[in-house]
Amino acid sequence: MRVLVVVTAALATLGLAAFGIFAAQNAPEANSTILAVQHVFASSTATAPAPTAPEPTVTSQIAQPVAQTVAQAPVAAPAAPIPAPAPLPVLAASPAPPPAVTAAQPTRVAQSAPSASMASAGQAGSNAAAIPACDKPGALGISRVVEIDTTGGPALGLEHFKQYDFLREHEVVLTFDDGPWPVNTPAVIKALTDQCAKGTFFEIGEHAMWHPEISKMVAAAGMTIGSHTWSHKDLAKQPYAGDIEQAKNEIEMGVSAVHAAVDAPIAPFFRFPDLQQPPALLSYLGERNIATFSTDIDSFDFKLHRPDQVIQSVMSKLKKAGKGMVLMHDFQRQTAEAMPELLGQLKANGFVIVHMVPHAPVEPLAKYDEMVRQQDKLSVNNTRPENSVIHTISGN
Repeated sequence: MRVLVVVTAALATLGLAAFGIFAAQNAPEANSTILAVQHVFASSTATAPAPTAPEPTVTSQIAQPVAQTVAQAPVAAPAAPIPAPAPLPVLAASPAPPPAVTAAQPTRVAQSAPSASMASAGQAGSNAAAIPACDKPGALGISRVVEIDTTGGPALGLEHFKQYDFLREHEVVLTFDDGPWPVNTPAVIKALTDQCAKGTFFEIGEHAMWHPEISKMVAAAGMTIGSHTWSHKDLAKQPYAGDIEQAKNEIEMGVSAVHAAVDAPIAPFFRFPDLQQPPALLSYLGERNIATFSTDIDSFDFKLHRPDQVIQSVMSKLKKAGKGMVLMHDFQRQTAEAMPELLGQLKANGFVIVHMVPHAPVEPLAKYDEMVRQQDKLSVNNTRPENSVIHTISGN
């Protein structure tokens, strides 16, 4: 009897094994998928922000940069190595939803050579490697960092240039023109910093030379800084339309002045005054590897008079478009006053912030550096900051 039981068990075991071999031979796709998933899991990594000091509160004093670091912690592979399958085909897919506010690698737009490091000014380098940690629970924060390779002078902004539509649904890039300016620019910086958000500032060269301490504050807060000509002249009108050298002076003196004011590398990002972009100057900027920025959504805040009108203008256009690069002016008081509520409404309506950084800095030209120095010699005695020269002694 015992022998019969043993023989029966052995036959059952052999039958199960045979069934397993048959199933495996007839399911190669399932085996391949399992191997692929296991291989991807084994080679994946997880990113987590390292502890870091809170960002400083931005005041009228020059803010100090806060170093941000990110630790990369590899995920342990399975104990038994699994042979890597053949590469899986890349399938076209709809854009993924915006990621959570956490450390992330930058997305590169129009990429070419490997990224060059930038020393400071919140332009690239360490700030481009990951999203800075945010110590403010519930803040808007940054969803994504994109790196712009400006080789050949790409032009961005769907109002005029359609090729680089890099934003996903509900993503917003905040850009500001015409600063730096007392009171208004610091207020914009504070509103952004309070929400752990970032923006791109296109500064006028003359304004930067008048208020270099504010330009340094913008850089220290981790914003990206580009240029907006020397004195905000419309380069599509005379005399600049008929004299390309005068037009180049406006562009290049702006670059040199903002670079000098920040005293650190700035982005090769440029926006034409009034968004007037003569073809000859677009070609020149291409030779200089400087990107031209139009916009997707123009707030027209310079035509508005109250903060609520600025908020209504931006939010109504964003809701209609679903996403966009927004043009505002940190020069305008109503915009500065609108920023805290505007950022709150962006968050409440499900919009997230994308921050642009450059692939490499712009290189100012010595000829125009000297022209800016000559301009500054006209006020050679004005070396002290305004608040040490002028004091209110009565009244408000």
